[in-house]
Amino acid sequence: MAVKPVVLALSRSGEPVAHRVAALLGAQVHGREGRIDQADACFPDALDHVRDLFAAGVPIIGVCAAGILIRAVAPLLADKTTEPPVIAVSDDGAVVVPLLGGHRGANRLAAQISQALGAVAAVTTAGDVALGVALDEPPIGWRLVNRADAKGAMAALLSGGGADVRGDAPWLADLPKGDAVRVSATMDRLDDLGGAHLQFAPQRVALGVGCARNCAPAELAGLVQDTLDAAGIAPEAVHSVNTITLKADEPAIIDLASALAVPLRLFDAEELEAETPRLANPSDVVFAEVGAHGVSEAAALAQAGPDGEFLLTKRKTVNATCALAVTPEPLIDMRGRARGRLSVVGIGPGQAAWRTPEVSRLVAAADELVGYGLYIDLLGPLAVGKDRSDFPLGGEEDRCRYALEQAGKGRNVALVCSGDAGIYAMGALVFELLDRGPDQMGVSAAARRVEVVCSPGVSALQAAAARAGAPLGHDFCAISLSDLLTPRDDIVMRLRAAAAGDFVIAFYNPVSMRRRTLLAEARDILLQHRPADTPVMLASSLGRPEEHIRYRRLADLQVDEVDMLTVVLVGSSHSRLAQLGTGPRMYTPRGYARKIDGDLAVG
Repeated sequence: MAVKPVVLALSRSGEPVAHRVAALLGAQVHGREGRIDQADACFPDALDHVRDLFAAGVPIIGVCAAGILIRAVAPLLADKTTEPPVIAVSDDGAVVVPLLGGHRGANRLAAQISQALGAVAAVTTAGDVALGVALDEPPIGWRLVNRADAKGAMAALLSGGGADVRGDAPWLADLPKGDAVRVSATMDRLDDLGGAHLQFAPQRVALGVGCARNCAPAELAGLVQDTLDAAGIAPEAVHSVNTITLKADEPAIIDLASALAVPLRLFDAEELEAETPRLANPSDVVFAEVGAHGVSEAAALAQAGPDGEFLLTKRKTVNATCALAVTPEPLIDMRGRARGRLSVVGIGPGQAAWRTPEVSRLVAAADELVGYGLYIDLLGPLAVGKDRSDFPLGGEEDRCRYALEQAGKGRNVALVCSGDAGIYAMGALVFELLDRGPDQMGVSAAARRVEVVCSPGVSALQAAAARAGAPLGHDFCAISLSDLLTPRDDIVMRLRAAAAGDFVIAFYNPVSMRRRTLLAEARDILLQHRPADTPVMLASSLGRPEEHIRYRRLADLQVDEVDMLTVVLVGSSHSRLAQLGTGPRMYTPRGYARKIDGDLAVG
């Protein structure tokens, strides 16, 4: 599990147990407001909070009734292969029940917790109960080669058959003996696998690679496959793909790690140079190029550690090299560092229900959160326990540069924006910084090699439109009235064009403390092209407790009732404000009535 579990405490009676479990796992305690004396974070609604954590992929340990957790996550259940562990612990700590994710770490966590508490682990997974082991969840350092065959093999064993275990795998020692299923514990490549023959490969092989810039992915992948074939090694025995930090953004190497489904680990030139005495093929040419006498051999040895030795020394093609190092035991720890990642996320208007599950997952996985402090605060308990770097309004370029540079150090960073990160937010500035040259106040070479992920959020105009009804039912546009970055004349030009085009318009940044005239000027320009009673929606603090919605006629729009947290939606000449049973609803017809009238006329 890459994401740390969260321990939930819903009552004072269960609070001591929650803290014991959290201390055991190094986890945070999230407590129900008004019911818990001490917690790292508090939440008002248990069901909403559990859903939010579950959608974010966070393992959940609830010191509460199992039914609460079940009711919370039931609407979200879809794919058991990706769902995080969910565990219920009784308030007295006597019973631990893994509810979901048994083969994704829940059973292991339950055993760890029950042992520490002196509790009963009520494991119900058939393999664990009958066999004492789940064949589709080998321990860290092992991989099941033919995972698709595990279900049939488990069925055979649960039906009373036994296993013929070959190889050194102490964790398989308690399987019932017999010949219904053959189990091979070896890193050798085997060709006779199937429902009656499973292979578990110990991950004892560190793969080191190097390549020329923009090497064809097929060339590197082919070299690695040929090398594994020459060594007679199953690809599942590979623990990691390892290379120099200069190649962090090399597509061929990234694709290779993805295809092998193993981590990509990076080493600085100094770390690789330290392996020079052990290299089989040191090269002065390579040293002159990258500052180390070898890349593929050195990276393989650096990951394998002092007990590692070459399985195969450097093999090469025109543009690529690779080498294999092997260790006496499966590799458990990761040396080197990961490729840095910057997730540019939009959290929507603020409430958790409007935050996408993908954004929640990226935030939960991040090591560090960067953004305007208010936006990070809106993440609530999801931000608790994480490193955070708050930047003020006006510090946008510093904020984005810092986030990129932190990711350049190998960190997983989330740059937190409100609404959608690509709409009047930090997304564009991130790519602008990456696109600038070294002499244009861009970012470091390390920052330019990071992975950048953009995740959509609910924009302010979408949130406002949903509250209104359907004002964006026909053509619309968005215009920022801030002249801080856009010349005033350009804003006025766009206002006139949008007014003439009869677009529904969403005004962002309508006013500020010093900028009070552009909204009034926009109103006057629009009145030249559409009726005085054109509906206008003013939506402030959307999705937050202080949300405030009101409607005005265009002619009555006043600047003083608008602030920086307000989105202004101005209808087109066709937009309507209808007084319905559910209250006022603003909408813009698409033209279906005209189409129906035309069809009837033709008929």
